[in-house]
Amino acid sequence: MQKILNNLFEIQAVSFSYEKKSVLRDFSLTLNAGVFYGIIGPNGCGKSTLIDLMICHWQPTTGNIRYKGKDLNTYSRKALSREIALVPQNFYINFPFTAREVIMMGRYPHIARFAAPSDEDIRILKDIMTKTETLAFANRYITELSGGERQRVILARSLAQNTPVLLLDEATSNLDINHTITVLNMVAERVVKQHKTVIAVMQDINLAALFCDELIFMKQGSVVAHGPVKTVLNQEILRSVFEVESKVRSDPYSQALQVIYKK
Repeated sequence: MQKILNNLFEIQAVSFSYEKKSVLRDFSLTLNAGVFYGIIGPNGCGKSTLIDLMICHWQPTTGNIRYKGKDLNTYSRKALSREIALVPQNFYINFPFTAREVIMMGRYPHIARFAAPSDEDIRILKDIMTKTETLAFANRYITELSGGERQRVILARSLAQNTPVLLLDEATSNLDINHTITVLNMVAERVVKQHKTVIAVMQDINLAALFCDELIFMKQGSVVAHGPVKTVLNQEILRSVFEVESKVRSDPYSQALQVIYKK
């Protein structure tokens, strides 16, 4: 079934600086609904800053970001939390909430103030915890979990939020390959079956090529290339972005483009 594409995010001539350090420069990009995007680029090129701007953690120094045709900063915090969920690269929480309590926090945007979780909220919670394999430590404190376990809890919380858009900022960096593939399969399935949109900062180009529909290559705060994986994943772009020599070939086992590097 062909996807129905429409402009979801319109990022228009955005620049952003931390104090005097310029991070994004005249950055423009249009993202459509129902697509799994991978953001690829060297350390410090502005990938995480872009995610922070798209969740309204920061405001652009210049330029504008529109979401569903409206200025992003006109959404209330609660309204935005019903639209966009974030799995950050690092998550710190010092208060001893249980894993179950943290995951239930993902339902808060859908629960009226002072109301208890509904039967539907509890059903969603159990379903997500089963799929993310977090039931086994549901009653353990988040402060007692390993880095990988904690990351799965934060991912489960964001999935329980059940938003149209999911932002992943190197969300699988603390996971082993088994749980990484499980997570990426889970979010990719939501893109296909529920027309969700996933925008993921990824370091592993081969995993990005395996799961993403489109790639966005960034360097020094700007877009170098953006388009379908088969269009933009090539030796020339990898050399331009990362300054490495490589070969890109179609792998019959994964049925995807894969990259081989040279020392």
